Amino acid sequence: MTDGIAQKTCTPCRGGVAPLTQEAAEGYLSQTPGWELEEGRLLRRKFKFADFRQSLSFVDKVVRLAEEERHHPDICFGWGYAAVSLQTHKIKGLHENDFIMAAKVNLIAGS
Repeated sequence: MTDGIAQKTCTPCRGGVAPLTQEAAEGYLSQTPGWELEEGRLLRRKFKFADFRQSLSFVDKVVRLAEEERHHPDICFGWGYAAVSLQTHKIKGLHENDFIMAAKVNLIAGS
């Protein structure tokens, strides 16, 4: 269930910490259904929508969340889809913040 991790708040990353191990990342992945782990360094999920307007509305909500959390995903979107990728760039890998954001994005998407 995403509720537990989604209740947390992202903490500012100042670097200097090791990225999550593959094993630790896989543990968090169970709390973020629909997301895929790529090379143990990146989280990605593609969302589908009926049209461009719905895609844009979803992206707008994700952008607002990212500003509130001060943790910013990479987003690609177009007619009927939005792809969201998460990674903590300062550590060139994954941090708990990435999974917090993924869980919160799932809540926005309703899944």
